[in-house]
Amino acid sequence: MNQHKSQTKSDAARQFIVLVGLMGSGKTSIGRRIAGASGLPFVDTDDEVEKAAGCTIPEIFSRFGEQEFRNGERRVIARILAGQPSVIASGGGSFIDGQTRAAIKKHGVCIWLRADLDTLVKRTQRKNNRPLLQNGDPREILRRLMEERYPIYGEADIIIDVGDELADHTAKRAMKLIDEFRKQDAAASVK
Repeated sequence: MNQHKSQTKSDAARQFIVLVGLMGSGKTSIGRRIAGASGLPFVDTDDEVEKAAGCTIPEIFSRFGEQEFRNGERRVIARILAGQPSVIASGGGSFIDGQTRAAIKKHGVCIWLRADLDTLVKRTQRKNNRPLLQNGDPREILRRLMEERYPIYGEADIIIDVGDELADHTAKRAMKLIDEFRKQDAAASVK
């Protein structure tokens, strides 16, 4: 199911496309395809956090803890949103932060890539570099994160359910919904 929420904000500055969702939802693979289709550059906030910190995300978690990672993530996203419009794959927890969420909604069209638990478990098994999944049963951790985060992700402008569909197809659906959202957003601002 696709959901599209109309907004009354009209803001030419809302030129960023920001993908949110849990790890394994496809933010990076779908984001790269949206960037290619839209002609915008692609930015993965996890990569940018690692560049800024000079170490990997697992190393940041190990050395400094999750809170320091979140602080760095907030600064990195604010810097990206102050730059040139782009397609952004945000970290799974970034949209949970109120300041970051407000900045994303001010500067961009926010898309939640919503996935079910089985999809997330299957996809996150492919990589072992996810610090939040290292201490316990990954399925249970993901289930808990879904309970905590899905209500907040629901504040996104557009919600797209993802599953076994090819990333190319999801990106095409996303582009269509972005176009519809921007048209409705522009029409609402004229009123």
